[in-house]
Amino acid sequence: MTTLDDATHRPAVRIPFPVVDEVARHCLQDEEPETVHIEVHLPGPLDPPRLRKAFTEALQRHPRILMREAPGPWYRRRYEWELTEEPDVEVVTFPAPGRDALRDARTRALTEAPPLSLSPPVRLEVVRTANGTVLFLTINHTALDGPACLRVLATAAELYGGKDNSPAAPPLRTVEPEPPAEAAPSNWAPPARVAPGTPDPSPGNGMLVADLPLPHRPKGAPYTVNDQLMVTTALTLAHWNREHGVRPRPLRITMPVDDRPRDTTMPIGNGTRLVEVPFSPDELSPHDMPALMRRTARRTRALKSLPRPQLGHGAALLTAPVVPVPWRAALTRALRRAAAPWTSTTLLSNIGRIPYPLDFGEEAGRAHAVWFSAPARMPRGLTVTTASTAGRLHLALRWSRTLLGPGDGAHLRDLFEHYLHTTEVTR
Repeated sequence: MTTLDDATHRPAVRIPFPVVDEVARHCLQDEEPETVHIEVHLPGPLDPPRLRKAFTEALQRHPRILMREAPGPWYRRRYEWELTEEPDVEVVTFPAPGRDALRDARTRALTEAPPLSLSPPVRLEVVRTANGTVLFLTINHTALDGPACLRVLATAAELYGGKDNSPAAPPLRTVEPEPPAEAAPSNWAPPARVAPGTPDPSPGNGMLVADLPLPHRPKGAPYTVNDQLMVTTALTLAHWNREHGVRPRPLRITMPVDDRPRDTTMPIGNGTRLVEVPFSPDELSPHDMPALMRRTARRTRALKSLPRPQLGHGAALLTAPVVPVPWRAALTRALRRAAAPWTSTTLLSNIGRIPYPLDFGEEAGRAHAVWFSAPARMPRGLTVTTASTAGRLHLALRWSRTLLGPGDGAHLRDLFEHYLHTTEVTR
């Protein structure tokens, strides 16, 4: 990355790190960078100068993304973001086209995090392929999440193509009377881990993306596609662990919940809160799928409705600015290691239907596929991320190479596709 010419700016505004950002900052590892990858496929070509101009203007329309970590003395009690008026670096790059350009861009998205010391902590790579153009947006997850950066990309699409990229209205859900509360598996017992497969000796994350049909959901069904994906993930991992001789244990699946608006008022940053959906071993039977779907729907609905800080109440106490940040960092890392056995089995991040057309105009066209992937550090070692575009489900499996290898990812994809089909029950 090339540093841009310095300009005269007003004194920079500083913002203390929110809880999520600080915890992530404490736990950074060079071996497994905390990146979020967004991959957008367009049918036609993009003009480089015009795209650079549109994306730079989009950053300025969402100024909270133009930030870098502010320097400070070792004894400071807060990390702070420093807002900038302009990018410190050239954010948009155009790698040379070639047979391996797509593969290499995916690899960079998993292994090379944009630095926090330069504004903004994102980069956009534009890869020309025989079938059109692929945009790779790589995000340092310490600073930002995928939905926030997708909002910025939608603004860039509108500025580039002149088309309306306003978000579609969210789908209406059937609201049913809540049944009596049911007992859920305890969160105190350590959950199942994903059984090791054939690990890759190289460090970092591996990834596999797949284009699947959206599962059928009967009109008026009491569950959502997100519930179908939750059940699919649980059944996939239960099957995987059985195949690898692991004794059945309860599963817990972390689910990000995002309540932010999708229009231009959307707050930019890490804005999701995390809930954990439990499953006991005796529930995970595809033989009574209607009951499993209804039970999962009630469980996820109840968890979404509970008011809860993003990372829970303990994280807010852990990040209270009462001692210097290096001391809090050491304590956070120690507690993370101690709590590893209680970490959830996996994370399912369902972005849902992409709310924006991502229409870049007549020549480049509208996005026909969008993939996201979330970091997959141990002890989880595997994350499942889904989004739907143009009537298709775009699945990304991302794993720690210390746990799984490419063949394992392909087998998990096949299991996921099989169990996704089994969720297509009539009621």
